[in-house]
Amino acid sequence: MIPTHRPRVSVVIPAYNEGPDIEAPLARVFEAVQLDCEIVVVVDFPEDTTVPVIEKMARAEPRVRVAVSTYGRGPANAIRYGIDVAVADTVVVTMADGCDDPRQIDDLVRLVERGVVVAAASRYMPGGQQVGGPLFKSSLSRLAGRSLHTFARIGTRDATNSFKAYDRHFVQDVGIDSRAGFEIGLELTAKARRMGRPVAEIPTIWLDRQAGVSNFKLLQWMPAYLRWYRFAYGPRLDLATLRSESTAITAENTPPTDGSPVTAADTPAGRPTTQQNGQDPR
Repeated sequence: MIPTHRPRVSVVIPAYNEGPDIEAPLARVFEAVQLDCEIVVVVDFPEDTTVPVIEKMARAEPRVRVAVSTYGRGPANAIRYGIDVAVADTVVVTMADGCDDPRQIDDLVRLVERGVVVAAASRYMPGGQQVGGPLFKSSLSRLAGRSLHTFARIGTRDATNSFKAYDRHFVQDVGIDSRAGFEIGLELTAKARRMGRPVAEIPTIWLDRQAGVSNFKLLQWMPAYLRWYRFAYGPRLDLATLRSESTAITAENTPPTDGSPVTAADTPAGRPTTQQNGQDPR
């Protein structure tokens, strides 16, 4: 059920056939988040095994709802759909696998409310840590984060981490061009850097998932990460130029993830500029 009021934060969680495995991570979110919130669990299709679990939880916990994406399959489409249907002005994206520490959500929101457009939960800053996970993947992520922080002055040592809070107005202005995997965190951080908008970070401890199977496809999604990595190093841009350049990057290199033809929702005009939930566009 869509909230009748505007909470301080919308927590968007993309999920794919998590089934009962999502119960424990969501319970930790409910316990950790003290701010007024809604939790939007986004799936690709109504038959996803996550749906009945969330619908059952929603009967006892009104803060959570499930949303079925109409933007095509894949985590990037789920995240951008979740941001589009979110009610709050601040959106936190976190994963369904329980790897992220939800205790940082409230602090990330407060950073955005102070004027930061992207607030990152960082594994690689002092006080942060990554426990477990594939060594090759974590090494690439650490190298990308450190180099972007040092040479591009991107504002965080963990630009590739998906666990971030966003000013939803900023996201709607710049648009989300990713259509593949979890590179949205890097995309939006790179766009903030190119526009000279503030990015900040706080430390987090990431723990490898304890149940279920990861849906992260490193080799398949690597080209998209590399494109946004290179994009982050360019000169400062105004909004119109940024949207033009970033849209061209994706249009030239990324086909629709579900094999379907490009639709209005996949074009610059179809970016999330109006709300699906009855709210006025902002």
